[in-house]
Amino acid sequence: MSDQAQAPVFAIQRVYLKDLSLEIPNAPRIFLETQQPSVEIQMDVGSEQLVEGVYESTVTVTVTTKVGDKTAFLVEAKQGGIFEMRNIPAGQMELLLNVICPNIVYPYLRSNVADVVQRTGFPPIHLAEINFEALYQRRLAQQKAEDQGPGIILPGGAH
Repeated sequence: MSDQAQAPVFAIQRVYLKDLSLEIPNAPRIFLETQQPSVEIQMDVGSEQLVEGVYESTVTVTVTTKVGDKTAFLVEAKQGGIFEMRNIPAGQMELLLNVICPNIVYPYLRSNVADVVQRTGFPPIHLAEINFEALYQRRLAQQKAEDQGPGIILPGGAH
């Protein structure tokens, strides 16, 4: 019985659209533009413990599309997931929350963003696949660099 109580548990409880915002501030005139739009995408991953052994993981994306200096449309979306995680070794929790859970949630976010953009009348936006492990490793490296500070600066620019 004690072996069963200590077995690792990882289960998806729910995946849901937490927030979705669409703005087309220059409609209807923006639809008359013939210039190719530019697209800027920003993404973030977050997590929080809800109760003992239950966590929320979120992936947030902001898609800004412009024609020249005019905003064609702006989509902000946050997809969430609730995950049960118990008896997970401490060293693996960060990996689960920053890589595995976002990998599960992200396809739903991609689908929701593609759907809402298609409904605007603009050409569809298909978000690219994301390597959440590389994103996580990059964030760890940035945190490590920030924690170490600029170091000692010696005369002549040498460190």
